[in-house]
Amino acid sequence: HQPMYHLLSNLSLVDICFTSTIVPKMLVNIQTQSKVITYAGCITQMYFFIHFAGLDDFILTVMAYDRYVAICHPLHYTVIMNPHLCGLLVLVSWIINILNSLLQSLMVLELSFCSDLEIPHFFCELKEVVQLACSDTLPNDIVMYFSAGLLAGGPLTGILYSYSKIVSSIYAIPSVQGKYKAFSTCASHISVVSLFYGTSLGVYLGSAGTHSSQSSATASVMYTVVTPMLNPVIYRMKT
Repeated sequence: HQPMYHLLSNLSLVDICFTSTIVPKMLVNIQTQSKVITYAGCITQMYFFIHFAGLDDFILTVMAYDRYVAICHPLHYTVIMNPHLCGLLVLVSWIINILNSLLQSLMVLELSFCSDLEIPHFFCELKEVVQLACSDTLPNDIVMYFSAGLLAGGPLTGILYSYSKIVSSIYAIPSVQGKYKAFSTCASHISVVSLFYGTSLGVYLGSAGTHSSQSSATASVMYTVVTPMLNPVIYRMKT
């Protein structure tokens, strides 16, 4: 269980940092009835939001691979999921997301903005900030959608592939008790992944259909605040 606990500790750290990027400022705004943020503060918040949101995604993908190895290759689990590989996968996830968030934040710094800007959100979300720019945003849009497809679609594909192999292995187990035991080791991770991707896709697909910034901001609370809060609850109940 050591690799799983190592990944869980990283997921917990990322969730704490993720919510700390948004929630404190949101609570201050509610308390002071002021919805103002400085330009530097907005860029900083946007950088850490992109970083920890992507890192959350990558850690969940590594955890899916951990479950795949545990169920499909149980006799080789301790050899494959050794501390060196676990540390390397987490390190690569951190580096990729640091570079991605740094690139996108620096590209936003190159944009020029008009005065009296109002972001229709409760935090500095990248897409909303870029839409407020007075200069050409085509390079930003290309990088934004390319990185979203690569760094969000790639991990999702990896998770779906891992679980397709897991389901095939579980169906090959002859006993019902064996199937239940194998599936129960994935139940917490499936719940967290479903919550993360379900709320994220629901927000962006819903906002694309309604074009309502208010409804999008309200729905965003689900994956920026509620989901990270429920992750430790789900895993603690399973433990």
